[in-house]
Amino acid sequence: MARNATVYRCSSCRATSGRWYGRCPKCGEFSTVVEQVPPVATPGLRSTAKASAPGRPARSVCEVLKGEPATRMSTGIGEFDRVLGGGLVAGQVCLCSGPPGSGKSTLLLAVADSVARRTGRPVLYVSGEESVEQIGVRAHRIGAQSPQLLLADDTELGAVIAHIQSQTPTVAMVIIDSVQTVASSEVDGRPGGVTQTMEVAQVLTRVAKSSGIPIILVGQVTKDSTVAGPRALEHIVDTTLSLDGAKHTSLRLLRAVKNRFGSLEVAAFELTDAGMCEVVDPSSLFREQRDAPVPGTCVAVTIEGQRALSAEIQSLVTETSNPNPRRGVSGLDSARSAMLIAVAERAAELKLAAKDVFLATVAGMRVSDPGADLAVCLAVISAAEGQPVQLDLVAIGEVALSGDVRPVPMLAERIAEAARLGFQRLLVPPGSRTRLNGRYPAATLVEVPNLRAAISAMRRAGLTSVR
Repeated sequence: MARNATVYRCSSCRATSGRWYGRCPKCGEFSTVVEQVPPVATPGLRSTAKASAPGRPARSVCEVLKGEPATRMSTGIGEFDRVLGGGLVAGQVCLCSGPPGSGKSTLLLAVADSVARRTGRPVLYVSGEESVEQIGVRAHRIGAQSPQLLLADDTELGAVIAHIQSQTPTVAMVIIDSVQTVASSEVDGRPGGVTQTMEVAQVLTRVAKSSGIPIILVGQVTKDSTVAGPRALEHIVDTTLSLDGAKHTSLRLLRAVKNRFGSLEVAAFELTDAGMCEVVDPSSLFREQRDAPVPGTCVAVTIEGQRALSAEIQSLVTETSNPNPRRGVSGLDSARSAMLIAVAERAAELKLAAKDVFLATVAGMRVSDPGADLAVCLAVISAAEGQPVQLDLVAIGEVALSGDVRPVPMLAERIAEAARLGFQRLLVPPGSRTRLNGRYPAATLVEVPNLRAAISAMRRAGLTSVR
């Protein structure tokens, strides 16, 4: 029986064609034409119309809950376990994505070596992008030399499954680098296409669930930093991790975007010549260490997943002869930053129409938390007035268009992190003392109902320090 023909469809205008184009011939958009193959019956995805006996009978939820809770296997890397929720669960399928050069393969090779050393069981690392010799060079560089770490370089799905079955049931974990490079000869389409990627992901997921072996899939990303392939790929897996970081810095943040077995956490690593090193206290990396305050800087405490991190917001306001003053933003949302600049300009009665305004974060940190709004406004005002924000002051709060300071979630965790780092004065939204039930000294918390009150508190703090 002849296989169904491959169809290429534009994700923007939905136009179809018989071949692939880099630019859609109908709407003119680039990189929107993707491969779509009509579903066919394959050994991996075969479904029959007639009823078949279920593999396992249905069980009552009460019966399931009486059993022992699922035990987790620690990888031996604390920050990686934090993101997973405490370790790997049997049969868990994890998708780890990130831009090229972010350190995905280096991190997972170190994880594989650590698991092999801790468990004394084989760990299988299958690469479709590099040869075994190339992986060995990296393994030697980062010190991953466990005899239980097994390497393979195959791109055929049947060969990958054969590698897994040959080590079952002793294998502790399997890593596939990457899922877009593996293809099945039973399915039409090019490797990395929609049909091939879905087939590979579903078959490997069933292998993990049936054997109880945790499998980590490395996923490539597109130019807009999304996982390459169909969106359904993220629905199939149990956990989705994203590793990112600025190219000019060695800091890498590993975020849990989805986790069926835990909360959404974030971990920090530093990319070095010896591999990925854990950063136990990332707050120290996101703040400049200085002896005296300088204008245009203010510290905020943001939330990444369930973790509180300090972030220093820096601003520069300067005169310009350009008829169109610039608004440059790095590490912050540009649209929200423009709004906060306008709110700060009105509240402090500044004249910024003829000045360039720049905003940035330290160490390439990306801040999207509204709880940093107050720090952004104070940094702009401090830069415009030339008055520094004192080193012992931290600002926490969301700023509305009216200038009001609004409450933020996880306030207790933010304040606890600020107190741990030694901040003495905390500008917080109104009602914070009531929410905290007196757990922190009243002198430490300064409630500011609006941005004007925060500006007055900032100026008083500056006068107090001078005295």
